[in-house]
Amino acid sequence: MTSLKNKTLFVSGASRGIGLAIAKRAAEDGANIILAAKTAEPHPKLPGTIYTAAEEIVEAGGQALPVICDIRDEENVRKAVNEGLDKFGAIDICVNNASAIQLTGTLQTDMKRYDLMNQINSRGTFLVSKVCLPHLLKSENPHILNLSPPLDMDPKWFGPHVAYTMAKFGMSLCVLGMAEEFKEEGVAVNALWPRTAVATAAIKNALGGDSVMNISRSPEIMADAAYVILTKNSREFTGNFCIDDNLLAENGVTDFSKYAQVPFSELAPDFFVPDEIEAPEAAKNS
Repeated sequence: MTSLKNKTLFVSGASRGIGLAIAKRAAEDGANIILAAKTAEPHPKLPGTIYTAAEEIVEAGGQALPVICDIRDEENVRKAVNEGLDKFGAIDICVNNASAIQLTGTLQTDMKRYDLMNQINSRGTFLVSKVCLPHLLKSENPHILNLSPPLDMDPKWFGPHVAYTMAKFGMSLCVLGMAEEFKEEGVAVNALWPRTAVATAAIKNALGGDSVMNISRSPEIMADAAYVILTKNSREFTGNFCIDDNLLAENGVTDFSKYAQVPFSELAPDFFVPDEIEAPEAAKNS
């Protein structure tokens, strides 16, 4: 495939940040986007709602259906999927972007927050994929894409924030298992993760404000990398744990400075990128 024109994407957590950027990139081709997120009213600390996101998607060239959806609730998810089917007639791609984060140690993590992270990240990803799969199986080139990291069992990723790591790796385990389970049916299941911090409101709030934002890349790097994955043949590209800049470099991108909030600055590394996965040469100085 070379285009997402007329394809329908179900994107969780699509009201802002990386989810919205992925949706807008697909919309440039004329894709249909089912925007599944909880933010219907403006949030005091976070920009955007599903309705403002829908406007941006239409402006980018696509069609949008904003649906209020809490992916922790099975009936909520089924309702959102059914509304999408009523509107667009199919679901070709499922993007599991919704996530919760809290970078605290065991004694500092209350169980309410532990439950939230695991219900949204691990369980929510499994649930959304499960409900979308019967429809993906009818698609010509079906994809599930999880915004989750490579499965690297280095203790350094677990010690500082074991609850969050468990929740994110749960999303990656869905990739490992579902890619194997559905490869004969031709449903691609892949993961995508950023090498560096990405300038989103969630990162700003979790990691320390504008100083981190200034040494981050823009969400568009993840959107462009997701687009590469979602336009590949689903029978030939599945079970992969992709790092954004490596994937883009492998597919012809040579200038990464356009993604930096402050070009040629020293970028903040993200969590969970294994030491052996080196940055491509084209990205090292940009």
